[in-house]
Amino acid sequence: MYLLDTNIFLEILLQREKSKAAKHLFIANPSTDLFVTDFSLHSIGVFLFQRNRHETYVSFVKDVIIKTGITVIGLNPEEVLALAEVSKKFRLDFDDAYQYAVAQKYGLQIMSFDADFDRTEKGRKIPELK
Repeated sequence: MYLLDTNIFLEILLQREKSKAAKHLFIANPSTDLFVTDFSLHSIGVFLFQRNRHETYVSFVKDVIIKTGITVIGLNPEEVLALAEVSKKFRLDFDDAYQYAVAQKYGLQIMSFDADFDRTEKGRKIPELK
């Protein structure tokens, strides 16, 4: 089961170089095995709203999250307190520390194009076309 990092979705939404590999995740895995953090969901909203792509965000939430049944998960305020230590231990910025902590909490593998996760005990899996 995989926690999909924010960059997985942005690759697809922005039709970047690795979008085909990112899209393949949704074909190769049942949606019940795919998870996204509340932080990613909101970060994508911030990113798209800043670019005046409100409808893209609405479509994304409807089609990619709600219709497919990808589960949105997160941390409670007490668990957020541990992020400073996670950040220091692995030299992660806030968003990566959040993703790491959520993956730890739920026992998920991190699926990301971000090499920063390679410094952690969990590491990461990189989306690939097979």
